[in-house]
Amino acid sequence: MTDPSPPSPLRPVLTPEGWEMLNSLPPYDAEQSLTLNQRLRRQGHPPDTVSAALTQSRLRAAAEAKFGDFASRMLFTEDGLQQATRLSVAARHAERFRDAGVAVVADLGCGLGGDALAAAALGMQVIAVEADETTAAAATVNLSPFPEARVRHTTAEEFIETQPTEEAQRTGLWLDPARRDPHGARTAEGSALRLTDPESFSPPLSLAVDLAAAGRAVGVKLGPGIAHGLVPEGCEAEWVSVDGDVVEVALWFGSLARPGVRRAATVLRRDAPPVQLTDEDDFGAEPAHRPTGVEGLTGIIWEPDGAVIRAGLVAECAELCGGRILDEHIAYFCAPEGAPVPEEAVGLARGYRILERLPFSVKRLKRWAAEHGVSRLEIKKRGVDVAPEQLRTQILGSARRRPAEGVSRTLILTRLGEERVAVVAEPLNG
Repeated sequence: MTDPSPPSPLRPVLTPEGWEMLNSLPPYDAEQSLTLNQRLRRQGHPPDTVSAALTQSRLRAAAEAKFGDFASRMLFTEDGLQQATRLSVAARHAERFRDAGVAVVADLGCGLGGDALAAAALGMQVIAVEADETTAAAATVNLSPFPEARVRHTTAEEFIETQPTEEAQRTGLWLDPARRDPHGARTAEGSALRLTDPESFSPPLSLAVDLAAAGRAVGVKLGPGIAHGLVPEGCEAEWVSVDGDVVEVALWFGSLARPGVRRAATVLRRDAPPVQLTDEDDFGAEPAHRPTGVEGLTGIIWEPDGAVIRAGLVAECAELCGGRILDEHIAYFCAPEGAPVPEEAVGLARGYRILERLPFSVKRLKRWAAEHGVSRLEIKKRGVDVAPEQLRTQILGSARRRPAEGVSRTLILTRLGEERVAVVAEPLNG
């Protein structure tokens, strides 16, 4: 006889009394949570209801960064919130389906319902499929304001097998596979560990590939760290960053893929229009120009956005900005100072004016900092094994002993071939 499933942590707040308590709580304050917990218990509220409501209040506060004002009426799970798609990104997913003429979207592995919410908001019919009972309950609440969406508690595989043929023919598929093992080991913070093998995801990546091979319009969200060798053939792979944080790679198959695009980087920034860089070549293609090495460290050194780096588009970004890569294994490139940067490249990389080039020696860098009165130092690195905080202390001394007034500089450390170099620079907008 198997043990019964543990009770859902959402159950107490799904009752009328629990829901009313949750929505009556003040904005979450970690320092006041214990006092509030005790006060609610003294008022006679059941301990499990108080605990569940305060947990949801904490998760709602954390979810505002992804869901904005919607978070205040949603339900969450710890793991679900970590994997949930930001609404700004989910809206772009939904637009891709809409622009392809898809009228019905099946969100297979819908999680908390972020992508389903975005698709329903654009007027598409949405079938949100979730295998985990607790997460499906949260999605049901979160999608309740949208009559276009309905939630099914089942697996992606079962849904595909049982969907009527006529409905399947007009349904686009979005897969956001669970990439954490809910039954395995957990981190010190209590989160389930990430899975790295796409065939261990739920559902596995091969399901999306098979559906696409059958002619379905399929999109898949994966973690941005997936190795290029694991990206299936015949799809567009789009890495997306939000305010400098690379959040996902989306694989687009069939009518959802853009013609002539194999790799793409999309950069989303607050209060700025999105920018994109695309290329038709497959991963590992040889750059058009040979790396310059140390001799090319002049003018402006550019640091591409993480989405550009993950997509393997550094050389393409360099060419767009009139520059040359320094080393095929290092994600920096240089361009002459004053070289025009096309409007479509703004946001793809951040530029720094090179002031000086030094050998990478702690002793030499300490002398440089003292000679120039440097008291604030931003350290950026690629290809060298150093701890920026430790190196900053070695160069400038402890924070308490640094002068309040002084020069601010950026130090860029990298390896070009066998040579380690230090570049003193200042941001172009600094």
